[in-house]
Amino acid sequence: MDNDGLSNEQTEKVIQFQEITGLEDMTVCRDILIRHQWDLEVAFQEHLNIREGRPSAYATESRAPAVVNDRFLQHVFSAQRGPNAPVPSGIGGMIGFVVNYVFNFCYSTLSSIVTTFLSLFKDRERIVTDPLGDVLNFIQNYNDKFPEHPVFYQGTYAQALNDAKRELKFLLVYLHSDSSSEATSFCRETLSNEQVVEYINRRMLFWGCDVSSPEGYRVSHSINARAYPVLVMIALRANKMVIMGRMEGHCNAEELIRRMDTVVNDNELWLNQARQDRLERDLTQTLRQQQDEAYQMSLRADQEKQRRKQEEREEAQRAQQAIEAERQAEQQRLENIERLKLELASQVPSEPEPGAPGTISIVFKLPSGLRLERRFHSSNTLKDIHNFIFCHPEAPDSFEVTTNFPKRVLQCGEDSTAPQTLVDAGLKNREVLFVADLDA
Repeated sequence: MDNDGLSNEQTEKVIQFQEITGLEDMTVCRDILIRHQWDLEVAFQEHLNIREGRPSAYATESRAPAVVNDRFLQHVFSAQRGPNAPVPSGIGGMIGFVVNYVFNFCYSTLSSIVTTFLSLFKDRERIVTDPLGDVLNFIQNYNDKFPEHPVFYQGTYAQALNDAKRELKFLLVYLHSDSSSEATSFCRETLSNEQVVEYINRRMLFWGCDVSSPEGYRVSHSINARAYPVLVMIALRANKMVIMGRMEGHCNAEELIRRMDTVVNDNELWLNQARQDRLERDLTQTLRQQQDEAYQMSLRADQEKQRRKQEEREEAQRAQQAIEAERQAEQQRLENIERLKLELASQVPSEPEPGAPGTISIVFKLPSGLRLERRFHSSNTLKDIHNFIFCHPEAPDSFEVTTNFPKRVLQCGEDSTAPQTLVDAGLKNREVLFVADLDA
């Protein structure tokens, strides 16, 4: 089997499934895994259920699919001539054989017509109330009489059809009739044969029922059984369940295997085609899912990119707003200072005339290096000094005034509760005061 578009992980699961189940056809292994969404554990458990005759635990269909019963699409096999049956010889023997064949054919046809006619009146009495019970009772009775046999499917006819359709396997339907003289020898000699058991168990589902039960009676009419024992092989063909082989009457084990092999070989291509179609649908679905996932990833990446861009724009906007707010606050502060300077300038006392009594001359050294000299009256306060410095264009907005030696800070700010006069502050004529920028 080539990769057929499978990923490395899927190919590895196909190999593992083949190893643990022993299935030879890897295409079948792949199909089983596809139907179970590549869940290895679930696929193996389901395969084990089917192999042991248990109905699928994941079946969703309860109604039986329609079965096409067209003899032009079937291999029809009649009862095999027994080993001790006399071989016709001579003209008389040949005439007798032909007459006997025609009689048997007419009798079989007439009996089928009569049986069908009578069934119209008996169907009301054969209402199926417990199909599963009919099947399980038959299996129990069959086990008591013939312990060696293929694994019977332990479900109804409808379940068997649905599982065969879903598993893409042949369904071998066996209808048993105790009134048939050939049924006992067929079960004891043919169905118990080791090679027959191995062939059926490995290739198909095996469902059986007694025609005396309502379930078996209904199935016998649905497949138009005319002689017993009867075996029919049903499988999927062109998306329809079709009867592909019909075997009526007794035959030995070798002949039964040959007949079943003929039907399998002539119709296996339909199941292979169904598996290929299922694989293509799975690959298409997987591709579409991958495309959807890639689209969603791309969409999420674009959305994330847009989100980040939006966050960056919002962050830049917030930063710009903060800068603008800071600028406006600074501008407002400067405007407030300018307005305050204008207000305080009118409160600065006028400068006394040189040589006027009580005059104190003070030298101010600004942070810029500028020296200012100004005369004040000794009764002026430290607040007047502060207002004079504050209103000067080159003075800092926030400052403190200190003496030279000994160094001390003069409490001349606006927050001083009781401004001192220059005399009380100990200032003398030609005093040098230093102005320090508090924002520097």
